[in-house]
Amino acid sequence: MANTQDRLFFIADWHVSPAEGALRRGDEMVHLEPKAMEVLVYIASRPGEVITREALERDVWRGAVIGSDAVTNTVIKLRKALQDDARQPRYIATIPKKGYQLIAAIRHDDVLPADTTTSPTSPEPTDTLTTARTRTPFRHAALLGVLAAVVLLPVSWLWQTDSPAPGDLPSIIVLPFNNLSDDPQQGNLADGLSEDIITDLSRLSNIRVLAGNTAQRYKGKQVLPKEIGEDLGVGFVLQGNVRPVGNELRVNVQLVNTSTGYNVWAQRYDRKLAELFAVQDEVTQHIVDALAVKLTQQEKRLLARRPTDSLLAYDYFQEGQRLYKVNTLESSRQANEMYRKAIESDPGYGRAYGAQAVNLAMEYRRGWSESPTVTLDRALELAKKAVSLDDSIPQTYWALGFVHLARKEFDKAEQAVIKSIDIAPNYADGYGLFALINSYTDRPERAIELNNKAISLNPYPSYEYLITYGIAYYTQGDYAQSIKALETGHQRNPNHMILKLILTASYVRASRQDEAEWLVIEILQLSPSLNLETLANNIPFASEKTIQLLVTDLRAAGLPD
Repeated sequence: MANTQDRLFFIADWHVSPAEGALRRGDEMVHLEPKAMEVLVYIASRPGEVITREALERDVWRGAVIGSDAVTNTVIKLRKALQDDARQPRYIATIPKKGYQLIAAIRHDDVLPADTTTSPTSPEPTDTLTTARTRTPFRHAALLGVLAAVVLLPVSWLWQTDSPAPGDLPSIIVLPFNNLSDDPQQGNLADGLSEDIITDLSRLSNIRVLAGNTAQRYKGKQVLPKEIGEDLGVGFVLQGNVRPVGNELRVNVQLVNTSTGYNVWAQRYDRKLAELFAVQDEVTQHIVDALAVKLTQQEKRLLARRPTDSLLAYDYFQEGQRLYKVNTLESSRQANEMYRKAIESDPGYGRAYGAQAVNLAMEYRRGWSESPTVTLDRALELAKKAVSLDDSIPQTYWALGFVHLARKEFDKAEQAVIKSIDIAPNYADGYGLFALINSYTDRPERAIELNNKAISLNPYPSYEYLITYGIAYYTQGDYAQSIKALETGHQRNPNHMILKLILTASYVRASRQDEAEWLVIEILQLSPSLNLETLANNIPFASEKTIQLLVTDLRAAGLPD
């Protein structure tokens, strides 16, 4: 490896420069993380060979202690960079129970071409995520009527198309605010500011605001508002930056009309850091005024309430949110500590209670709790406390609904999530959780309908939405569609246990036994103590018949009793 680490070569139509950590094809350039490039160089030095996980851990990670998912995640990153498809691979094939194989042609070239735009013509990408990003956006007015009926279309169309129709209401996306300080930790403050503005706007019935997950797709990217408008079908983009220095704060924001590219409104705020929440309120009000959004009396009251006035509590909460998304046992425990400190700093901070409740429910679901019943009871206690302290935001009711779902209290879960949508008619995650509840209660048609609504507000959905589709189609008996949704979700989060389990069962039903058995190996690497008895007790299906169907399929794939 040492002799070839800096050598230039082609993998099919991709030009690989290890020294730069870059791939080039035509006018495309993709940067790889160092470890991903090491893996690529390693397998490129053995084209056609089946490379085992053990070999990669020994020769690339050099015997370091790593998580069981490190190799899998790195290969997924490589496939994404190469625009490869795990189901129909052109570059890297998975050989069940054995490892990985580079199947593309290798050609060495020690001189970088003077004009990289003349490299071989690239094939059409088959990866659904890449296709959604690169396909020409719909621009013809004749298609608007078709797009407006998006919730009636098959789900397979939904996650491969560009965007829903804008509709008659003013529509907006709030991009993640840029952190202009020298301290990366201040990124939590910038992210929190943009997320809270989204929350405020989602509570308004006469405006359509896209979800934060979709906005995160543009984080750190230089994209013109007009391009975002064409891509997502939104009329306005809010963008800004934050520069905290000591106790001082500077916030720049601008609201841009995506049709014209002109500012509708722009403002610079030079305030004390303690006035952060006042700035947030002013920005929201300026958006409402600029777009002439008509507010009901209830909406005016909701906007007037603040989740917290404590910057310290807010900072702890945002750090907890960051850690929660890491999805490891260690990060989960650290997130709990941050939420605890947020609550200590502001005992009236309802959203912090709700966030900790969700985190504990997830620990229960993942089998990370030594006392599952105690953990789930504590989660319910915190979720109820969250709602009692702040019933003006959708997140507290969402947390209560999520905990009730984990407890298999389906009617209560549904009541809570309906309340979250009542508070915030644009709350994509509310519709997403409502859909998930329906998928677990054997109402797949309703689950799909609600999930389509969620995606109309979140055109770039997270893997959770795809899990809902997968469960719904599995219970409906449409295993091909279940596999399609879950394989896409698996590319985005290869560690999610429910996703892996339902995908495994769908493989069994589709007579793809080798792939099912391979997934069980990965499942047991992530959770060695998992067995069918634990699964049957914890997975929140309402129907015993569905639970037994799943148990039967997973037993056939090799999951132990």
